[in-house]
Amino acid sequence: MPVQKECPILSVERLNADAISIWLECGELAKAAAVGQFVNIKCGEALLLRRPISICRVEDTRLNVVFEVRGEGTAWLAARSAGETLDVLGPLGHGFTYPEGKVLVVGGGIGVPPMLNTALRAPAGAIACLGFRSAERAMLVEEFQRACEQVYLASDDGTLGVHGFVADIVDAALTEHPEVAAVLACGPRIMLKTTYDVCRRHGVACQVSMEERMGCGIGACLVCACKSADGAYRHVCKDGPVFAAEEVCWDA
Repeated sequence: MPVQKECPILSVERLNADAISIWLECGELAKAAAVGQFVNIKCGEALLLRRPISICRVEDTRLNVVFEVRGEGTAWLAARSAGETLDVLGPLGHGFTYPEGKVLVVGGGIGVPPMLNTALRAPAGAIACLGFRSAERAMLVEEFQRACEQVYLASDDGTLGVHGFVADIVDAALTEHPEVAAVLACGPRIMLKTTYDVCRRHGVACQVSMEERMGCGIGACLVCACKSADGAYRHVCKDGPVFAAEEVCWDA
C-alpha cells in the first residue's frame, strides 16, 4: 500500500545540464518499493498536482529519484537542498516482473534512471542498452557499468557509443546474447515500439514502462489513459506503468 510522508532530503546532485539526482530518507516507503514503481512528489504549495518520478535506486530506507527539469514543478524540485523535506506519496504503480534468466534493460533519455534499479536487482544478472541525445546529456553510465555484465550505448549525434537509435543496439545485444530471457524497457513511446519490434524478431519477451502525463497518480482521473491492444483503455499510473509490450496498442 502506498504511504504519504515527509521525507528528508539527504543530497542533491546535478548529473548534467538538465538532470538532477535527489536521495531521500523514506523509511518503510523505500523498503516497499518494487522495480519499475514511481513516487508522486508535491512540488511547492502553489502547484496542485504532484509530479510522478520513477525510482532510480533504493538502499535500505534511502530512495533515489532522478529527473529532468521540464517545467515549473520540476524546476522547484531542482532548487531544493539537503536538509529540507519533500511530501512523497508512494510507492505507486505496477513494476517489472523478472523472468527466470538474464534480462536486457533498455532505457532512453529520462527513461534510463528507473532501469538502474531494475538492473541492480536482477536475480540472474543484467545487460543494458542506453540511449541519449548526446554525450553531454548522458547520465548514470558508470553506475550501469558497475551493475551490468555489459553496457551498449547509442546517441543521436554519435558523441557517445553508436551513432543511431536504441533499437540498433538492442538488436546487437540480443544477437550477441541469445541467453537473454526478457527485455525490460523505459523511454519515449517510439523507442519502446521499435524495441518491441526487435524483440519480436528475436522471439524475446518484452515489458515496457509507459511515459504518460499523470494527474492524480492513483487512477482517479483520466489523464494517463493508455489504449490497449484489445481496444480498452487502462491507467498508466494504476494499471502500469509497466505492461507486457503485446498488450499496448502501438498505433494509437
